[in-house]
Amino acid sequence: MSERTGRKNAAVLVGLDFGADGYGESLEELRLLVESSGLKPLALIQGKRQRPDAALYAGSGKTEEIAAAVREHSASLVVFNHELSPAQQRNLEQKLECPVLDRTGLILGIFAQRARSHEGKLQVELAQLEYASTRLVRGWTHLERQRGGGGFLGGMGETQIEIDRRLIGKRVKLLKDKLVQFKRRRDVQRRARVRGEVLSVSLVGYTNAGKSTLFNLLTRADSYTADQLFATLDTTTRRMYVEEAGNLVLSDTVGFIRDLPHGLVASFRATLEETIHADLLLHVVDASSSVRDAQIAAVNAVLAEIGADAIPQVLVWNKIDLTALMPGLERDEYGKICRVSLSAKTGAGLEILRTALAEVAAAKKSAATNLEMEHCHKDTYVT
Repeated sequence: MSERTGRKNAAVLVGLDFGADGYGESLEELRLLVESSGLKPLALIQGKRQRPDAALYAGSGKTEEIAAAVREHSASLVVFNHELSPAQQRNLEQKLECPVLDRTGLILGIFAQRARSHEGKLQVELAQLEYASTRLVRGWTHLERQRGGGGFLGGMGETQIEIDRRLIGKRVKLLKDKLVQFKRRRDVQRRARVRGEVLSVSLVGYTNAGKSTLFNLLTRADSYTADQLFATLDTTTRRMYVEEAGNLVLSDTVGFIRDLPHGLVASFRATLEETIHADLLLHVVDASSSVRDAQIAAVNAVLAEIGADAIPQVLVWNKIDLTALMPGLERDEYGKICRVSLSAKTGAGLEILRTALAEVAAAKKSAATNLEMEHCHKDTYVT
């Protein structure tokens, strides 16, 4: 079957079990990712292996099973729930006679669809180019070396792949320079907030945990929300007022996911710096999820990767309207609020979260006052 005869947007999914925890949940997440990208999952091929096959990842026998499913469903695409090497992807496409996407390529495609701001589009393009640069050989292996100029004196010129890599390298440098300009602009805005002693709070969490819904509820903003993975990508910042705390700045960031491609983390690092420089992280968790602990761990892993793991957190257990939980809060051994249970959909428990924000703001103000007094005492002693 050729690519042209396949049913448009129809995909065969492949998920192999290597003995890691959360295999079933990972397959469900793959289905949601595929549907979020606009593809139609028609079949799921599963199997168990001790390790990936070097040439075909799934092995020759399983690859034949995948090919049969592609023919049966007239699929136009195969999506692997794993990261494939360029050689494995090329070999699979030759065997299956249709395009093959790995998990990284799938997530990059979703990000490309969802980016709205100019900076977000630049970040996604940068990640896509760096991902594609390792796979250029797939498209140009059939071309001979291009002859250079200068008549018969001209030697062997650049191959097409060398030309493409050079062009990609130039574009990557341009994108990185533009993103640096965006970073400088945010640094200026951040310094102004610090001078004004405004509490900076960032919402973080697993994708589809309800961050944007909670953000809209707290700030009366109109950020896009939907029951899908990566509904919003661009960081949005708004001021909000909390009684007994005054004004604070709240930022909604991109949702995280297990095995988030490192290229995306690197490309979005500038945007995620709003998280790095926050005074408090509201870690939004889908309390109704059966794998919430694994999702919390995945978010904390990305926070550690960007250097935000030491910032104080309050866990916000959202979607309690789907559980038997009641609105409430928990404190740690030091008396600080460490967890709030609420529903961003119904608003139940929102005032408890506002109380937590007021406590953090009061603690920051108290710490700033004490620091100022210490400086005054030191200046008096020196005088």
